[in-house]
Amino acid sequence: MPTASWNGVVIAQANDDEVQIVENNVYFPPSRVKQEYLQPSSHTSRCPWKGLASYYTLNVDGKINENAAWYYPEPSEKAAQIKDHIAFWRGVDVRR
Repeated sequence: MPTASWNGVVIAQANDDEVQIVENNVYFPPSRVKQEYLQPSSHTSRCPWKGLASYYTLNVDGKINENAAWYYPEPSEKAAQIKDHIAFWRGVDVRR
């Protein structure tokens, strides 16, 4: 069961058939991510084939991890399966 943890707390957990794996990143459906740990960020980045990514900052028990989660609110057609799904990096432990 794929999970994402940071600062000793499970932030996301889903069944294998619920996640999307793209470029070795696990994208969790938003319903399987604990939204209380996410804070909107103004940071963005662009992938040549997926489109414009938006970010969240994690806040877990008062510890902040800036821009540690990203998602594609309007991905390209080639990446439509990850629309609004959330992936993690910057020290977040993601296990498949």
